[in-house]
Amino acid sequence: MPNLWTRVPDGVPPPPPRWGVAALPIADLFMRAMLSRPPGGSLRATWVTPATVGLCLVTAVGAIAVAVLCAVGLARRGGWPSAAGVVVCAAIAAGSAAVAVVGIAQRRPG
Repeated sequence: MPNLWTRVPDGVPPPPPRWGVAALPIADLFMRAMLSRPPGGSLRATWVTPATVGLCLVTAVGAIAVAVLCAVGLARRGGWPSAAGVVVCAAIAAGSAAVAVVGIAQRRPG
């Protein structure tokens, strides 16, 4: 019996809607940066597992929270560590949110 968190349908995913297509380049870049490139080279041809969608959603929310804290630190004290934290966390939030969007688009009804 397949695991609920890693089970994906057989075959290739359906073509994504317009909002899913917009997220694909960011999601693919993020997957490459995380050294997790799918076998087909793009998430367009690879299913995103439910576990990955959940992990990416949690990561995006956490990265946004840390980016806000870094932005507050930047506004109060300044300095490059806070600025770097904002930039890094914003990139992680955008990339992980894009992967989640692609995974959600793959499971849309219809």
